[in-house]
Amino acid sequence: MPTDTTPPNRSVVALVYDNLCSFEFGCAAEVFGLPRPEVGPDWYSFATAAVEPGPITAMGGLRFEASGGLEVLKGAGTVVVPGWKGADVQPSAELVAALRAAYAGGARLVTICSGVFVLAAAGLLDGRRATTHWRYAETLRQRYPRIEVDPNVLYVDEGQILTSAGSAAGLDLCLHLVRRDFGARIANQVARRLVIAPHRDGGQAQFIERPLAPSAGGRLSQLIAELQEEPQGSPSIQQLAARAAMSERTFIRRFRETTGMAPGAWLVAVRVDRARDLLETTDLSIEQVAAESGFGAATTLRHHFRSRLGLSPAAYRDRFGVAAAALGPAAA
Repeated sequence: MPTDTTPPNRSVVALVYDNLCSFEFGCAAEVFGLPRPEVGPDWYSFATAAVEPGPITAMGGLRFEASGGLEVLKGAGTVVVPGWKGADVQPSAELVAALRAAYAGGARLVTICSGVFVLAAAGLLDGRRATTHWRYAETLRQRYPRIEVDPNVLYVDEGQILTSAGSAAGLDLCLHLVRRDFGARIANQVARRLVIAPHRDGGQAQFIERPLAPSAGGRLSQLIAELQEEPQGSPSIQQLAARAAMSERTFIRRFRETTGMAPGAWLVAVRVDRARDLLETTDLSIEQVAAESGFGAATTLRHHFRSRLGLSPAAYRDRFGVAAAALGPAAA
């Protein structure tokens, strides 16, 4: 997670194109384009930039007129590429030039799902880590070998360039940007209006192999819920398997299929999420947060927190805690 807390340019521009991916565009429009008077006058402004002349059609039979052409990108603080026409469709030279100019001018570039192919073709992802929908990941890797493709995450934040996996992961990335810009309190407000979880870690697996079968997964499902509620303690695999009424081998396999992670890694992620919540919403000491979140010692908390988020717990609280939120967006 970037540590620069300078308030960015609030102008958000979404690219639109013929046969536009409606859902991906809707993610950006809902998060950045909906008026939010409760936030105040510093909320985002939202516009659209057509990548080609003529009326724009979108999936679902929609037709609409954009705010303007590629000139709208000039002065934008954030440019969103909401999907793309296809992995085989090369962006025009004019679009590539406009995106490169926006990047050079300091704009953040954000892609949802297949929109990553536009930035890849523009050479803006070379030497960077990026993600896309799991079904496109291998194609992206083969065509653009200079990109470090990670198909197993919801989104990747590289600072000025951010990429997300398929469709709904775009909402996670958009909320992540709100969190960066305005802090946890405002991001949670937006999430509540969207009726979605306020935060899913970008490192979460984007594809779960199979859902939990109701007939066989009752105890495992209950165990997972219990561990989320009370992540303290250091249960062994043998103890967890016994609680789920499974052999150790079956438990490990079913746990990974259900959550996308090994039990130990998943429990660390749950504890980090609990610690984040406590740091954001309470004034507990770091030692108390470590105990309440299940890490036990502050040194263990600091190790896992920095490893997953790139920040110390204290720095995270300074940026996203209640005191930062009370000072307003500039402090967040």
